[in-house]
Amino acid sequence: MIQQKQKSKSKIFLRFDLSSKIWKTFLVVLAAFLTFAGPTYVVYALQNILGIDYAVSMVSGFVLFIAGLLLVWYLIKNKVIS
Repeated sequence: MIQQKQKSKSKIFLRFDLSSKIWKTFLVVLAAFLTFAGPTYVVYALQNILGIDYAVSMVSGFVLFIAGLLLVWYLIKNKVIS
């Protein structure tokens, strides 16, 4: 039973393999996009292009900013970013 749990955990970790350079690069670019473009360009697009309310667009920008910071924290914690 313990071996089955370890096998299932190893399968989960294979999906998030941080040793791949492509995966690391993608996560760093995604974190930068969420942190910087989320609160600026996404808010602009939601507000001016799609016509969504100001408060909703600002809250969505804040949520994207927090998601970017959490992703940066995760990458630093796992030593992808030094």
